[in-house]
Amino acid sequence: MALQLQPLHPLFVAQASGIDLTKALRDEDIKAINAAMNQYAVLVWKNQPLSQEQQIAFSESFGPLDIGLKRVFKRKERLPDERLIDISNVDLDGQIHRRDSPKNLSSFANQLWHSDSSFMSPRAAYSMLHALVIPSEGGNTEFCDLRAAHDELPQALKAELKDLSAEHYALHTRILLGDDAYTDEQKKAIPPAVWPLITEHPGSKRSVLFVGVHAHKIIGWPIAEARIFLSDLLEHATQRRFVYTHEWEVGDMVMWDNRSTLHRGRRYDLTQRRELRRTTFNDVPEANLAAS
Repeated sequence: MALQLQPLHPLFVAQASGIDLTKALRDEDIKAINAAMNQYAVLVWKNQPLSQEQQIAFSESFGPLDIGLKRVFKRKERLPDERLIDISNVDLDGQIHRRDSPKNLSSFANQLWHSDSSFMSPRAAYSMLHALVIPSEGGNTEFCDLRAAHDELPQALKAELKDLSAEHYALHTRILLGDDAYTDEQKKAIPPAVWPLITEHPGSKRSVLFVGVHAHKIIGWPIAEARIFLSDLLEHATQRRFVYTHEWEVGDMVMWDNRSTLHRGRRYDLTQRRELRRTTFNDVPEANLAAS
């Protein structure tokens, strides 16, 4: 079957169907998915019972997978393949983590508006998140459209932003949440990346207000002024009219474009089990992102 799309929000996001993600993708499937991602930025796939190997195979159809912050947090992982990012509150023994565990700190950081790996160059292109176990309530994921956010900026502000760039730092969110016990080696593991505050999305050619919580300074500005300004821009970008909330069901696979959206997880009861798996690949020349 051909890819079918049903819009879920007035500005972006569509439910996708017609392609079995457990099977190898054809070239025409990959092109159709890329074209849909350029248009909608977020695709929701329902009832996709993917194994770990199938999720990796699907994700690698688009580009080589990246391990992101695992470069900093070199610890034993629950999932055997390092290309799978464990978005869960479950420890190595299969038990629920205590509330103050380092793993839960990552979960709290994920509740801040961000794009995956904006602190790296190259930055992340697509992320794919697959739901295995969900709590009885809460734990939703919200997405905002940075293209629509740009479009609704006042013209004078667009002109001001045109020549400004922000530095994105991998550990900024962790330090913001009170975790500042990092070695020099960890701090140097992922050098900060600098991105223009207005970028052009390479697929859709639309302008993007590229902000997020990893952006902690504006090049050439005093820190205090920059952070207040970045906070204002983030508040603009995450207005409710730009936001879609995904209420997870087991078997959901949601994929999004980090170059044109932000996302955040929402609070849930940490005594209840929640397990999702993420794969991410970066915006590199060998990525299979052509839509035609």
